[in-house]
Amino acid sequence: MIKGVIFDIDGTLLDTMPFWSDVGARYLRSIHVEPGKDLGSILFSMTLEEGTRYLKETYSLPYTEEEIRRGVLDQIAHFYQQEADFKPGMREILKGYHDAGIPMVLATTGDRHLVMDAFTRLGVMDWFQAVYTATELHTNKKEPLIYETAASFMGTAIKETAVYEDVLHAILTAKKAGFYTVAVYDSSSEKEWDQIIAIADDTIRDNERSI
Repeated sequence: MIKGVIFDIDGTLLDTMPFWSDVGARYLRSIHVEPGKDLGSILFSMTLEEGTRYLKETYSLPYTEEEIRRGVLDQIAHFYQQEADFKPGMREILKGYHDAGIPMVLATTGDRHLVMDAFTRLGVMDWFQAVYTATELHTNKKEPLIYETAASFMGTAIKETAVYEDVLHAILTAKKAGFYTVAVYDSSSEKEWDQIIAIADDTIRDNERSI
């Protein structure tokens, strides 16, 4: 029986992954520069600092790297504050746990303030008992610390705690640590979906569960 739930955010609860492929282009358009066709795929694996440098050098931008970085961050903040929305069916899943009195915690590699801005706007922030970020815990989702910390906070046994994630490495980490894993399909993980199905205890795709 599930007594506590840990939710990832980007690509799991919120339909944000397409934005992360488009943020560089959004920034360029905001300063009236036309982005290249493959910009999203080029920037996707870069850090913010690397991407900033790439934009300045490739598009010969008349701004400092710090000015470009702030411009990109403004685009990100605006998206979470004004646009980010639930993936189909995920609000209903949250409401089901909330109405049943099952504690829920958020565990993300993203920014705490962006998370809180988005969920406050969406009217569900008070449904969660806590928010844990990988940055604040000095970890990542290739290690189970963020999930173990969240379960400890809720006071739930690992085997009675569900972890909802969308990416292979995070699902594998939670599974190996003994959590009940629920994989949420996201197109950004299409190539790994068959592997994810084989690992996860449950999957959700097109608003339908596998069990």
